[in-house]
Amino acid sequence: MKHLVLTAVAAASLIHPASAEEPASIPSPGEIVAAAPASDWVAIAPSDLLVMDLVADAGGEARRVVIQLMPAPFSQGWIGNIRKLAAAHWWDGTSINRVQDNYVAQWGDATEKKALPAGLAVVPESGYAISDPASGRVTVGGKPAIRLSKDEANRRSKRFEQTGKGDIFGGRSMADAYAPEVMFESGWPIAYSGSQVPDSRWPVHCYGAVGVGRNMSPDTGSGAELYAVIGHAPRHLDRNIALVGRVISGIEHLSSLPRGTGALGFYEDAAERVAITAIRVATELPAADQPRFEYLSTDSDSFDRYADARQNRRDPFFIKPAGGADICNIPVPVRPIQAK
Repeated sequence: MKHLVLTAVAAASLIHPASAEEPASIPSPGEIVAAAPASDWVAIAPSDLLVMDLVADAGGEARRVVIQLMPAPFSQGWIGNIRKLAAAHWWDGTSINRVQDNYVAQWGDATEKKALPAGLAVVPESGYAISDPASGRVTVGGKPAIRLSKDEANRRSKRFEQTGKGDIFGGRSMADAYAPEVMFESGWPIAYSGSQVPDSRWPVHCYGAVGVGRNMSPDTGSGAELYAVIGHAPRHLDRNIALVGRVISGIEHLSSLPRGTGALGFYEDAAERVAITAIRVATELPAADQPRFEYLSTDSDSFDRYADARQNRRDPFFIKPAGGADICNIPVPVRPIQAK
């Protein structure tokens, strides 16, 4: 149907030439991203990429999942453990053990008997969020972040409904159902406590987010057991489990797996598990095999326009703009870096 709509639009343009009075075409979010200048993109260091290779699929096709690790100051205790586990090749020969529909795909040692490398940190629950200085001013790119109260966000939404003019929130801060405020920081969706005490911020569970499996509190997990979100954003997990990264390539190799029939989506038969051949930090791979990606800077004007377009769809297909969006519905654009 989409192709039929596009064909009809193209045909109409041949019959009715554009006139000077016709409004300029309003770009879609994807068109805004495609037009973003090279200066608005930030390269991801290979040292921040975790590469997971699964056993080939039934057709013999390779299956690679690339995970971008969370930047400082978030979750660094767990990420330090993950780097040690990858350096020790600990995940080689482990498997994806759980695939729960509309929730997560989880991997690690199904036997729970494999010895962990020495020197892994035990991270306290306080590591789920980062406390800010006493001033309470969160900064993004060295500049104070814009903060919108829920009342202000509602006011702006009503203004859009009445006037058709939206407000770009600048990729900095917006209202949220699970936190006083949310914003983007260094390319990541982050929740913020706002005027609440203690003043703190934390990463949020969006589609593709990678977190650390754990047992009951006070256990926080070592990082040996990981999961990726493959369904609707489970934001109730925020500040209850450590988030350590996000899948930026190959999520289809996780989301398309058969669902486990056991409790919580665990595979009941060992034969159902998907073997992991290797997990490495990208810098350990040969240079020619190292994946290279970049993300659209959330401090850029291009991201501001993209985020506004995601909240207020004005391109021709849409009839009524929503006037807002959940932060997880504004995914930060990531793309491969083309070889020169």
